[in-house]
Amino acid sequence: MNTQKARTDGRPLRPERIYVKVNSDFDSTGYIQPKSITWTDGRTFRIEAVKDYRPASVYREGADGARYTVLIRGEEKHLFFEWTDSSFSTRVARWYVEAAP
Repeated sequence: MNTQKARTDGRPLRPERIYVKVNSDFDSTGYIQPKSITWTDGRTFRIEAVKDYRPASVYREGADGARYTVLIRGEEKHLFFEWTDSSFSTRVARWYVEAAP
């Protein structure tokens, strides 16, 4: 039984994006290694490992950026890196997680 809510046109709702602060390292090849996630309420969670990295478009059509599968407190979670609009000269990209609709 599918209990996912649908929009009025019958298509399923997309998960809500929750933008978060991510502490990360960039190596000399340009690889981004996320290290921790900080929620808006100040809680910080250490990323124990990066299990997978792939373009976000593999996950969902029309998604720009990358999807990281990370290990936090022994559980696999998805963390997304989204390129921002180039009209914002001081913003290159931002991180988000998804919450069920």
